[in-house]
Amino acid sequence: MMQHTSVLLEETIDLLNVKPEGIYVDGTLGRGGHAKLLISKLTTGHLYAFDKDLQALRESEVNLSGVADRVTLIHNDFRSAEEELRKRGIEGVDGFMMDLGVSSPQFDDPERGFSYRFEARLDMRMNREQALDAYQVVNTYPAAQLTRILRDYGEERYASLIAGAIVKNRAIRPIETTFELVNVIKEALPERELRKKGHPAKKTFQAIRIEVNDELGALKQGLAQALNMLNEGGRCAVITFHSLEDRIVKNTFKEYSSAPFVEPKLPLTEQQMEQASFHLITKKPVIAGEEEIENNNRSHSAKLRVIERIRGESHG
Repeated sequence: MMQHTSVLLEETIDLLNVKPEGIYVDGTLGRGGHAKLLISKLTTGHLYAFDKDLQALRESEVNLSGVADRVTLIHNDFRSAEEELRKRGIEGVDGFMMDLGVSSPQFDDPERGFSYRFEARLDMRMNREQALDAYQVVNTYPAAQLTRILRDYGEERYASLIAGAIVKNRAIRPIETTFELVNVIKEALPERELRKKGHPAKKTFQAIRIEVNDELGALKQGLAQALNMLNEGGRCAVITFHSLEDRIVKNTFKEYSSAPFVEPKLPLTEQQMEQASFHLITKKPVIAGEEEIENNNRSHSAKLRVIERIRGESHG
């Protein structure tokens, strides 16, 4: 079993303001680090934990075996949260947490094909039962589509050059492994770019992984469902690891915590004006301290944002 250190663990659970009798959701269970701490604060409450990676669920089942009566594990994407919870008779929840991106065990398992550090077949599927994988993206997507993905999801400056090199190379023979893809990327980049700090394939691998797992689409849908299901006083906490995710969370939270615009000339009293249903708990994102960054390098890019429903019920 591979080691995984949960990022911003104490901060996340503290800011969720856990009620001992509450109903909570972990949208990205991983190896159960955040879940275990949250469950320790429950008495009659219950946690519903989602993960689309079956291996992660199996390992978490072992990690959480001592508290099995207080947790239900669900093999599905958090974008299916409302449907899955309704099946179990849950209409509203008191808290929802998400720790986004790829977990350390996924990155560190060479077989999964997530990392440019290990030779492996191009895969990158979080849910290994789905059809689309990195091999298909790299070997079948047209150049224009590859360019768009690398530009939009990887913020890769040389997206068109890399896409062109991929199409040119795969015409000779399929690009099958992570190292083969790394070599194609290196061929495509200018010499000055290869001399820069950081791995030249990082942005491309991020972009392909996001495409394979539809990470941004899932986040938008999952976030809307999480906020919709919150009971009054319930909170949603989200940890992101790159600017694309953080922008979505930041903008969504801003939208939900803003009162609808009212034409200033309308003769309405303050009581008649519609108020925002949500309140930002974190005006600025919470980031890891020096000690955590030193002990867990993955935490250096982590940002935690939290929002609370202050009026109205969940829409179940």
